[in-house]
Amino acid sequence: MPDRVITYSEAIREALREELKNDPRVFLMGEDIGIYGGAFAVTLGLYEEFGPERVIDTPISEAAIIGAAAGASLVGMRTVAEIQFSDFIAIGMDQLVNQAAKIRFMFGGKAAVPMVVRAPIGSGTGAAAQHSQSQEAWYAHVPGLKVVLPSNPADAKGLLKSAIRDDNPVIFLEHKLLYKTKGVVPEEEYLIPIGKADVKRSGADLTIIGYSNLIPKSLQAAEKLAQEGIDVEVLDLRSLRPLDTEAIAQSIQKTHRALVVYEAPQLGGFGAEVAAFIGEKCFDDLDSPVMRLGGLEMPPPYNPRLEKQLVPQVEDIVNGVRRLMKG
Repeated sequence: MPDRVITYSEAIREALREELKNDPRVFLMGEDIGIYGGAFAVTLGLYEEFGPERVIDTPISEAAIIGAAAGASLVGMRTVAEIQFSDFIAIGMDQLVNQAAKIRFMFGGKAAVPMVVRAPIGSGTGAAAQHSQSQEAWYAHVPGLKVVLPSNPADAKGLLKSAIRDDNPVIFLEHKLLYKTKGVVPEEEYLIPIGKADVKRSGADLTIIGYSNLIPKSLQAAEKLAQEGIDVEVLDLRSLRPLDTEAIAQSIQKTHRALVVYEAPQLGGFGAEVAAFIGEKCFDDLDSPVMRLGGLEMPPPYNPRLEKQLVPQVEDIVNGVRRLMKG
């Protein structure tokens, strides 16, 4: 039987459908996720299948959505809240950071907040400055939150199912440009543990470390570099908190060089945390300094040509590897 190929958005929808069927405590809430099917059509058909009490259209208030999700989860539900664009999570940051992330610790483990906040992230759709940011480093800075950014359909499904079953709040970020990408996704039920990185391509000369939409770009770059005799390993972090430092260290011990790639502005981006870990814990294994390749220091522009220049592209990654190999 041939492998089944579906899109990233279909894989997420399938994970939601399975968890809604498996557990009556699971419900979805968010702006336009019901009748309309979501801003990116990820929840299309779930309202008709599960009804308005399990797939809830909410008012346009991210603070209310995240606060209600946390409250429902505190009293025994497993809430999946969709925020139309990750940029809008800023409006609900108090509920997320000062409430949901801290409650389990403040109650000595006697209370849990099993909620997932799903949101599309990143640039590339011409949505301009307030709809195209990558703020994953904000959430990864907060103890009590888990932060997940899958790069392909199979990971998206397995990680989302794990996130929904987790007793802690999980921020689940889906890059907009990945929604239509396709990949092999098993039909049988499976889970992918949160906090485990994955080697997407094995190599011996250098490790590219990234997550989300930078993984497909890094794999393309690796294929180009292979034609020049450079054997690149691509390590997909998959989650930023918890961070799989063991996988990072193992890869650096093998390749002795690291390029950390991410779409957010380079200054203060999560790649700096990865680079710091490598510099502190893997220094003796390095043959050249760690290099970061992040986005430019500006809000995302509307113009498509300028927007493309904002974030690392395949050629930028190729050139970064070339520079490192000369070092």
